[in-house]
Amino acid sequence: MSTSRSRWTALAVLCAGMLMIILDGSIVTVALPAIQRDLDFSPAGLTWTVNAYLIAFGGLLLLAGRLGDLVGRRRMFVAGLTVFTLASLLCGFATSQEVLIAARFLQGAGGAAASAVSLGMIIALFPEPRERGQAIGAFSFVGAAGASIGQVLGGVLTESAGWHWIFFINVPIGVAAVLLAVRVLAKDRGPGLGAGADALGGLLVTAGLMLTVYTIVQTADHGWGSARTLGLAALSVLLLAGFVARQATAATPLLPLRMFRSRDVTGANLVQVLMVSAMFGFQILIALYLQNVHGYGAAATGLAMLPAAVMIGTVSLLLTARLNARFGERRMLLTGIALLLAGQVLLLRLPVDAVYAVHLLPTMILAAGFGLAISAVTVLGMSGAGTDDAGVASGLFNTTQQVGGALGVAVLSTLAAARTGTLAAAGESTAAALTGGFRLAFGIGAGLLVAAGVLAAVVLRRPRPATPERPAPTEHPSPLPTS
Repeated sequence: MSTSRSRWTALAVLCAGMLMIILDGSIVTVALPAIQRDLDFSPAGLTWTVNAYLIAFGGLLLLAGRLGDLVGRRRMFVAGLTVFTLASLLCGFATSQEVLIAARFLQGAGGAAASAVSLGMIIALFPEPRERGQAIGAFSFVGAAGASIGQVLGGVLTESAGWHWIFFINVPIGVAAVLLAVRVLAKDRGPGLGAGADALGGLLVTAGLMLTVYTIVQTADHGWGSARTLGLAALSVLLLAGFVARQATAATPLLPLRMFRSRDVTGANLVQVLMVSAMFGFQILIALYLQNVHGYGAAATGLAMLPAAVMIGTVSLLLTARLNARFGERRMLLTGIALLLAGQVLLLRLPVDAVYAVHLLPTMILAAGFGLAISAVTVLGMSGAGTDDAGVASGLFNTTQQVGGALGVAVLSTLAAARTGTLAAAGESTAAALTGGFRLAFGIGAGLLVAAGVLAAVVLRRPRPATPERPAPTEHPSPLPTS
């Protein structure tokens, strides 16, 4: 097997492992009613089948990325896939609420370990800019389209075989991915834990991120202005501030603050939070609109969202690498955000009796902008990572994505529910009140995209103009130095 072919095979293994993890994040949502009936969950308790996964996943990403740098990224990836696969088996056999929630937490921990180092491994596998752009385009496709595919698959499996199979299906995929990873991925040796794992920093950031995600997801029950939410938010800020102070003084910091000297790294992570908040909220709210207003079933909802996955996948796999190389990641990011914004604006006048082909399909087509934007922001977000920091940069980028997604779902869902309640109290029909709530949330999502576009235009660097001595680059820029 040639070296080039080996690298692309390794990428396929990384993408397969990540696809399994990403699918699981959305495949569960369409099965929640069946899980509730079977295990007798209360409405509040049912949310923890999702929240337990989010809290573990979002809280452990950064620590897992740094541990991957120290003990070896292949070892961390394989360990994460193994934990995730075993936890999936436990989820499938769960016969009680407590077992399912505990297994979901373990799934989140395994998913964090595997995903935290994936981007760092891709950076190491593909040092040549053009190939790196193609590899990141393929990886971005997995992330962008995986959630939509998960909704389709989850609906089909739940209706045909039962909710247990949304977890059992992970087992053969996970076993195959682990075996292939051991065979295909090159061994790498980090300096070891003795080089400095920054245990205190790890404790502060893990506790702070877990508490942040927990604070976000519990607002659905307690509201944003409650004493409980404000107290948890204050404690989260205190823990994360303590982490930043620790990183500024530690001899071997968990997250080297020098990484934030790069405007592209800092700006890309901030842009991603805003962009992903809008798009994750859109994905959940469109599914709720189709089910609660138009009576779609689980499988029909997933199929209705399939055009978005197809558009994102087509752009990510076939166009992003060439477009980024020709026009630069910054321009492609701005173009992608503009397309997404246009799609959200179309939804501001969404009627109760919407016709799918007229009112929703155009937005699904414009979702192609996410394929452009996520690939570009990924390249920019990893641009300041050197070899020693690639794992922690990958963990940071995945962390901002996860927290952005949780924030978007919580904020937009809460605002939509509040608006729906107000309209219902004013005498609107259930369908009209729900639609009015969704329209407000889509408007907030459009505002988040505007903020993301402004931030990208102001903070991210423009490409250098061509000079006689230094021609304008035609491929992706090389990673920035880390010092």
